[in-house]
Amino acid sequence: MVDDEDNIRLLISRYLQNEGFTVESFSSAEELRQRLASGYPDMLILDIMLPGQDGLEFCREIRQHNKVPVIFISARRKALDRITGLEIGGDDYLSKPFSPRELIARVRSVFRRTLAPPDPQNYLQAGNLKIFPGDRIVLINEEEIAVTTKEYELLALLLQHPQRTFNRQELLDRVWGYDYDGSERAVDDLVKRLRKKLNEWGSESNIHTIWGYGYRLNVKA
Repeated sequence: MVDDEDNIRLLISRYLQNEGFTVESFSSAEELRQRLASGYPDMLILDIMLPGQDGLEFCREIRQHNKVPVIFISARRKALDRITGLEIGGDDYLSKPFSPRELIARVRSVFRRTLAPPDPQNYLQAGNLKIFPGDRIVLINEEEIAVTTKEYELLALLLQHPQRTFNRQELLDRVWGYDYDGSERAVDDLVKRLRKKLNEWGSESNIHTIWGYGYRLNVKA
């Protein structure tokens, strides 16, 4: 975990260790980068406001070559900050101050989602688009494409219910969570980015707009 406040590093480390986790803590992204040269851990807990390179930029750097689960912790509480953290590749976002018990629950939840053993027989497919829920892989023509956490969750939801139309509020509730208090515009922005990736990779399936209502996944004829 990385946080520039000594008391927070100590508190979180103690709680995680009491739950049986092995914890290494650092005060900056640069310190962690030196440690990662010898291998990646099972999870990263990153503060956003760090000296030097901030947690968001560091996560972007990591996501270029590694899928290690990332939980952001931050004093930034605005919806836009949470959206940014998740869309650049974070797996969860927890605003300070928070209960250490809640962090423990989030850590276990992210592990359940991201470290499930891969099952080559367990996948969803529409045309040449295929996803493996166990290891959160997206393939088009058997080539893996890079997607963010939210892009994956939206695509998986639509692929699980082909031809079903979801309204924007349903997608907010299912992908962002029922406690999300941001605008429905977040759905439109996410669909736009995901649709562009699917088109660029030649997907036979893509996201169709139902004007004034929402979206569904269609398979090209």
